[in-house]
Amino acid sequence: MDEKNNVEQELDMNQLMKVRREKLEKLQSEGKDPFQITKFNRTHTSKEIKENFEELEGKDVTIAGRIMAKRIMGKASFCHIQDSEGKIQCYVSINDLGEESYKAFKEDDIGDIVGITGFVFKTKTEEISVHAKELTLLSKSLRPLPEKFHGLKDTDLRYRQRYVDLIVNPEVKDTFMKRTAIIKEIRKILDEKNFVEVETPILNTIAGGASARPFITHHNTLDIDMYLRIATELYLKRLIVGGFDRVYEIGRIFRNEGMDIKHNPEFTTIEFYQAYANMEDMMDLIEEIISRTAQKVLGTTKITYQDQAIDLTPSWRRVTMIDAIKEVTGIDFHTITTDEEAQAAAKKAGVPIDPIKTTRGDIIAQFFDEKVEETLIQPTFIYEYPIENSPLAKKMPDSDNMTQRFELFIGGREYANAFSELNDPIDQYERFLDQVRQREAGDDEANMMDTDFVTALEYGMPPTGGLGMGIDRLVMLLTDAASIRDVLLFPTMKPLN
Repeated sequence: MDEKNNVEQELDMNQLMKVRREKLEKLQSEGKDPFQITKFNRTHTSKEIKENFEELEGKDVTIAGRIMAKRIMGKASFCHIQDSEGKIQCYVSINDLGEESYKAFKEDDIGDIVGITGFVFKTKTEEISVHAKELTLLSKSLRPLPEKFHGLKDTDLRYRQRYVDLIVNPEVKDTFMKRTAIIKEIRKILDEKNFVEVETPILNTIAGGASARPFITHHNTLDIDMYLRIATELYLKRLIVGGFDRVYEIGRIFRNEGMDIKHNPEFTTIEFYQAYANMEDMMDLIEEIISRTAQKVLGTTKITYQDQAIDLTPSWRRVTMIDAIKEVTGIDFHTITTDEEAQAAAKKAGVPIDPIKTTRGDIIAQFFDEKVEETLIQPTFIYEYPIENSPLAKKMPDSDNMTQRFELFIGGREYANAFSELNDPIDQYERFLDQVRQREAGDDEANMMDTDFVTALEYGMPPTGGLGMGIDRLVMLLTDAASIRDVLLFPTMKPLN
């Protein structure tokens, strides 16, 4: 039955498109090809007219937009025009346009883009409208929009045809306008604090700065394989070595990994680094950035995300990873000192052990991921991470196996990752060697050796705090979006054929 309906719908679509093409051909034969128009001078948007009605009432305006609805009533009609800022009603009559132009208007289709000049007025029902005196067809829509009352609901199709999604689902555009406002506010805060925005290479000869699987490409002239960047960290820290005290970059990152509601192969991050600062300074800064951004964009720091009430008002909780595990499970890794004891604790608690990550530090991280992360609903800084999965962070002053690293969790998800950056070139080289051994053992997400970065550290890098945050996840949080695909204009999709 569904297959029959799909066939009938396809036939209907083909017939509708045929009719629209015939209308276009007729216009072209009459020398009225809308696609030959190169410019149209509009004076106002729908929002400007509505917000300034008292000033504009009775005055001529020129608007442009897409016909979203038409109501033909003999010699007078109404239509709704949608532009970049909303919709406005227009009154169109044969007396004002003349017989020929009015007849042409009646032939216009839903989805056509028109320009209208006329005066501003209110209808008997108090709706602000434009009384058309001139109407120009600016672009012919050859494909009908989705059916009025059902719209574009198929999520897969919405992501593939975002252009249609934006036309028929106005709330979608609001999400992306908020995304722009969020990024703008983050920039404003960092610029106020004298951070310098920079750009670093997307094509790298080494995939470094994160534990992730890279995309590989080939440079023909140099005849070498290159990697799309998996992080901006190592180049930004080179700039700290070079004398930039405060730098940041907002840019696209590429990771050849799984796709789900939290992950897309390409996504946007911000990383920032501050000389003479540490992990605690990064906590203070990201807390300020997120809370101020929420207040600016949403007007509040108390939000609801997927039915969970979340309070972004500072100050946020700070707890070590080991203490967080103890709170949730009762297991105290301070008393577990060997790899064998950690493995036994994991098996008893039902925590799966990665066969190539079996040390005490590895298991602490796996324990946290499995048992604790999803419980952290209110903003929480988890700090003191095992050295095994923190190759770029300084050790804790009183520990050889825990580092000055934190991650920020909100709503059971990680939002930011930060370190007191490792600036000891000898220690960094040894950490890279250990990462290389892990890669050789089968961990294709382990870091590669970056001898040039070690060389940079040998020139001396001041004590530095650094942080990376996923912009997409923050936008999801502040727009109550369930999937990362809802906050990416054009998410990665598997081809249909």
